[in-house]
Amino acid sequence: MDTIFALSSGKLPSGVAVIRVSGKMTKSIVQTLLGKIPAPRVMSYGKLVAQDGDFVDSALTVFFPSPHSFTGEDCAEFHLHGGKAVIDRFLNELAKFDSCRLAEPGEFSRRAFFNGKLDLTEAEGLADLIEAETESQRRLAIMGASGELATLYRQWRSDLIKARAMIEAELDFSDEEDVPGSVSDIVWDHLQNLSRSISDFIIKSERVASMRDGIKIVIAGAPNAGKSSIINKLAGFNLAIVTDEAGTTRDALETRIVIDGYPVLMTDTAGLRETDNKVEKLGIEVAYDRVKDADLVLLVDDLAHPVPIELPETDAEIWHIGNKSDLANGSIRQWPIQFSTRTGEGFDAFVKAIASFCSKFSYDVGEVVTARKRQLALLKIAVSEIDNAVQHSNRDLSLRAEHLRLAADSLGRITGDIDVEDILDVIFSQFCIGK
Repeated sequence: MDTIFALSSGKLPSGVAVIRVSGKMTKSIVQTLLGKIPAPRVMSYGKLVAQDGDFVDSALTVFFPSPHSFTGEDCAEFHLHGGKAVIDRFLNELAKFDSCRLAEPGEFSRRAFFNGKLDLTEAEGLADLIEAETESQRRLAIMGASGELATLYRQWRSDLIKARAMIEAELDFSDEEDVPGSVSDIVWDHLQNLSRSISDFIIKSERVASMRDGIKIVIAGAPNAGKSSIINKLAGFNLAIVTDEAGTTRDALETRIVIDGYPVLMTDTAGLRETDNKVEKLGIEVAYDRVKDADLVLLVDDLAHPVPIELPETDAEIWHIGNKSDLANGSIRQWPIQFSTRTGEGFDAFVKAIASFCSKFSYDVGEVVTARKRQLALLKIAVSEIDNAVQHSNRDLSLRAEHLRLAADSLGRITGDIDVEDILDVIFSQFCIGK
């Protein structure tokens, strides 16, 4: 297997850049470039000298001998000065060693998985931890990266395997004195409780998924209601073009923002109206789709010239928003939320209202939950198989036991305890190079 290397720290130039190496040539690389092998897991300062004798850089080097490393292989880290020329020179030097090459995205983590250092839930949690932008996302990622999720899934799988063993013991050895004939009644009650526990976990996890992907808030309304001005003000920069001409926004404009610590996917949509313009019609269709999929819809009216708007059916909460309060004439009491994006009057209260919605909408990340769709899909399969076994008491006992085997296998695929070769490329390709 090749020895791999990559820049594992941030964008260059930087004060310090970290180069990570993993594989059988690691020890030889350290010995050649540093001139010695440092004590395991202890930083050693020294000059890095290329094979042709050229001085490359003064750096800190740390060596992690197998199996006590992130990947389970011999590993090393070189902490160099973060200049582009320095790093290019060092990476080129590493490539000169036999069977050494630049790592692919996620290849270090993939090797850690194959060497038993990570399971799939820990790998996915690690990826989420790297991408976390808010405290809630960090806490959610820690559950996977720390192994808490894997422990829970393996306990459920162990319960299923034990239940299946007891049922098959009754099936195969019912004439033996030490296998009670009524054992399956106890098992089926336990399996019903297990199904409920996993189902409750799924419900909580689906709710908390918004913390990973962002709470979906869609701004909708008639043309020229000031929708684009709202998203620009929330984002803090000019994401959308703002003009007096109706129909300026022809597509859905999305941006990720953080409001009071909550990740939000904010979408500005095309103005809703009857039109013969084909491009504008397409934009309106997209707007309807976003409204249907939203968690919160901000239906914006121009307080000076309100236009009645009909929205498509949606499960989202709908707020009636009055914009341009500085231009309004007469009573505007029917709009519970009013402000002016131009003067800023009332806008802070509007942002606080959104923060309050996010707080109520988001699940409090205190219990162990997951936001990974792959894990949730396999959990749903497990529940379905358990229910098939529990609810069909008229079926042959061997068939019901087979449903429990399929449920256990589904849980095993979450952690990687059961063959998951077909999804490994998908999971690890989402990592950055060097991780």
